[in-house]
Amino acid sequence: MSENKKQPKYEVPIWHKVTLNMEETMAYTGIGRDKLREMTDREDCPFILWNGNKRLIKRKVLDEYIAKMYSV
Repeated sequence: MSENKKQPKYEVPIWHKVTLNMEETMAYTGIGRDKLREMTDREDCPFILWNGNKRLIKRKVLDEYIAKMYSV
C-alpha cells in the first residue's frame, strides 16, 4: 500500500532568498507598506521585479540601495 505523504514545506531564511514579497520586505527592512509601494511605483526603481501584478523585491539590490541612501 502506498501512503499519501505530504512533502514538508521548506522555509528558506529571508537572507538566503533572491527575491522577497512585500510582507517579507517589510519584515526584513522595517520599511512600511505604503513607503515600499511609493518606492517601487517609480519607473527608475532598481530593485523591483514584476511578476504579473505581483511585486517582488530583489534583495541584494535593495541592500545596496539602502546602504547608499541617506534617508528613505
